[in-house]
Amino acid sequence: MMADPAPVPKILVLASGSGTNLQALIDSTRTRDFPGEIVAVGCNRPGAFALERAAQANIPTFVVNHKDFTSREEFDAALLAEILRHNPDAVVLAGFMRILTRDFVRAFRGRMLNIHPSLLPAYTGLNTHQRVLDAGDAVHGVSVHFVTEELDGGPVIAQAEVPVASGDTAESLAEKVQKQEHTLYPIVVRWLCEGRISLDANGVSFDGKPLAAPLVLPAD
Repeated sequence: MMADPAPVPKILVLASGSGTNLQALIDSTRTRDFPGEIVAVGCNRPGAFALERAAQANIPTFVVNHKDFTSREEFDAALLAEILRHNPDAVVLAGFMRILTRDFVRAFRGRMLNIHPSLLPAYTGLNTHQRVLDAGDAVHGVSVHFVTEELDGGPVIAQAEVPVASGDTAESLAEKVQKQEHTLYPIVVRWLCEGRISLDANGVSFDGKPLAAPLVLPAD
């Protein structure tokens, strides 16, 4: 008698906007060999196009509108309750534009990923593309990291680099970076589902060995 196959890790994605990274994840998880399944998409904005992308893919959605709450703690408690209904193995932030409380982050420590449009630790926060141009940097990029209490400060797992050309604008850089985001994020989510990456007191481990520095996908 054959043993039942191991359960497929359940992924829950949180998004706030158009959901291009969500779409990249949907497309990747629909391939035959992907080791995880998106079980729900949550959003803090009722009209976000990310919800439409999920609906088109027949993925359940939910909305927890931050404007309905008087404090960040109340919003996070409601969001946490919705997430736990789906019992996910991984929570993936894909353009989720809310700062999460310590208790929320701790509930998913080692199971929550975020993607940020810079080569962290450089340029945390917003407007990264213009800040790179203002600084005259030759290389820009994107980082995927574990989420911890520090904003954009969790241990970085992997990065992809983007060359900064002399004629680049914030808009053209954003386009270059987004293309790399759509490649890199599904790779790292796959690693999490496969158990290849983990977070402990010493930082990130990859295939059971401490990661001394982020894995880097070189510039084109």
